[in-house]
Amino acid sequence: MKSEVTQYQLTDWLPTTQKEMKLRGWDEVDVVLFSGDAYVDHPSFGAAVVGRLLEAEGLRVAIVPQPNWRDDLRDFKKMGRPRLFFAVSAGCMDSMVNKYTANRRLRSEDAYTPDGRHDMRPEYATIVYARTLRELYPDTPIILGGIEASLRRLTHYDYWQECLRKCILCDSGADLITYGMGEKPLTDLCQRLREAGVEQLTRPTLRQLVADMPQTVLLYRKEEIPMGIGEEDIVLHSHEECLNDKRKQAENFRHIEEESNKLHAQRIIQGVDGRYAVVNPPYAPMSQEELDHSFDLPYTRLPHPKYKGKRIPAFDMIKFSVNLHRGCFGGCAFCTISAHQGKFIVSRSKQSILREVEAITRMPDFKGYLSDLGGPSANMYAMKGNDQSLCQRCKRPSCIHPKVCPNLNTDHRPLMDIYRSVDALPGIKKSFIGSGVRYDLLLHQSKDEAINRAAREYTRELITRHVSGRLKVAPEHTSDRVLDLMRKPSFEQFTEFKRIFDRINQQEGLNQQIIPYFISSHPGCTEEDMAELATITKSLDFHLEQVQDFTPTPMTVSTEAWYTGLHPYTLTPVYSAHTANEKLAQRMFFFWYKPEERQKITAALRRMNRPDLIGKLYPAPMGKTAWKKKR
Repeated sequence: MKSEVTQYQLTDWLPTTQKEMKLRGWDEVDVVLFSGDAYVDHPSFGAAVVGRLLEAEGLRVAIVPQPNWRDDLRDFKKMGRPRLFFAVSAGCMDSMVNKYTANRRLRSEDAYTPDGRHDMRPEYATIVYARTLRELYPDTPIILGGIEASLRRLTHYDYWQECLRKCILCDSGADLITYGMGEKPLTDLCQRLREAGVEQLTRPTLRQLVADMPQTVLLYRKEEIPMGIGEEDIVLHSHEECLNDKRKQAENFRHIEEESNKLHAQRIIQGVDGRYAVVNPPYAPMSQEELDHSFDLPYTRLPHPKYKGKRIPAFDMIKFSVNLHRGCFGGCAFCTISAHQGKFIVSRSKQSILREVEAITRMPDFKGYLSDLGGPSANMYAMKGNDQSLCQRCKRPSCIHPKVCPNLNTDHRPLMDIYRSVDALPGIKKSFIGSGVRYDLLLHQSKDEAINRAAREYTRELITRHVSGRLKVAPEHTSDRVLDLMRKPSFEQFTEFKRIFDRINQQEGLNQQIIPYFISSHPGCTEEDMAELATITKSLDFHLEQVQDFTPTPMTVSTEAWYTGLHPYTLTPVYSAHTANEKLAQRMFFFWYKPEERQKITAALRRMNRPDLIGKLYPAPMGKTAWKKKR
């Protein structure tokens, strides 16, 4: 029988106004958190996680969601000076990716804003918020976090300004970046503050406390760098050198990515503006207990009551979904997940997952259907190296490219156990998998036949019980040369998986679709590659819907190749479509089936001297004579 619906009061959310502070009996707070997103008290929203975590450490935390930066700045003043520090995040996405399309056009909707309004956060929100706070509170520490600050921690290419930008600390006036997922650095910081007996935190005291703290970035003059520059430090080409030489920027990136994917990383140092950005190595991956603690914090799982009657698209999408793990070992060249969350999988316990599902069943409008039991990749739960001593020495950016690592345990049985345990709970009618599935893990042949049987069993169970009519997968391209640059498996693996999908659907009498995702204009991709993609996908009877133009975003291999023209690992030249016309010329091949594209596509294929592809895309109708001959 379904549990009683949970009822909440205003004080069950973190305070967003002075009035809400007074309801809690507070005269001041320890931390004020500024976020570019609406305040949704849910473990999928970073600001809520940080706020709840600091609250669990005994701090009084207030949150200012989407402050108005264009008026008299009252939103930046309303909570006053915190006892310890301001925490600043642009939100769950980089503010420029959130605001603009690959064609640099304004997006029609901001998914993290009430009613999808697109004018509620500034460009480069982290910098705007931090600069405003620095002007108003020159002596108060400011700590940056979230994906925007995390992936802009060193010299990076900015697609929207078409230039290299320096470490975000330089432009923001902030004191510190905690990069990656914030739980461990913030917990450590709270412990250091307690041990030091800090009553009122100052900027100099913060710098002293965190000088050796992992997963942080600080700016120093050369003589101030803790322990100086040692032999084991990785000293990158300076920002100024990268401005003058794209090759040096490409060389830098290999070091940055390798260190972000190692269990025992080295400190990275880069000169900028006469100072040095010092990136301390990351913490070890969270333990299962630590991850459970983060997900088990007392979230209401709902938007703040101030948004009553308004729609927050991102919340609607994840409202009845559950995240099973963190991290991704796919290492896709265009993806930032491993750069931010790490490549090592940290999985929640079964008990923690079931507790969250039970909480969802108590939500007032839950009808019994979970939209997703997933993660960054749906089927990496509980997967890790069999021999951890090998992982300790590894610096591969991907555990499955160019081939699946022989040390990787690809057993799907723990994940099947989660699915079955969730589906057995009262109030659950069906659980779907909305996250992308890695079919290369399903097709991988392990030396352990029990693991292979489990992969086949998982595949059948996924298709027959957990697909809501459409299954999302991401082959990304059909050209194996382009796929290799993307760090994705051969397209033949997709076609093999589709054969399995179609066969199981036929056997079970199901009418389900497989929905593939594709990218145009990725580095290495040419017009001819896209023309062949069109013919191949047509032969598979796809009219593509889920497509996108490659968008260069900070801290990815693909972005560095796109900007520098060189692959960061080999330093060999890589072609990229740069102009709007070049990009459109590639993108149109996705839509070969639209009548308005036919003339342009035909002309392009003639120019490429590929008349064979014209016949494949647009076969001439058989006349009466030809039909008789064929007969």
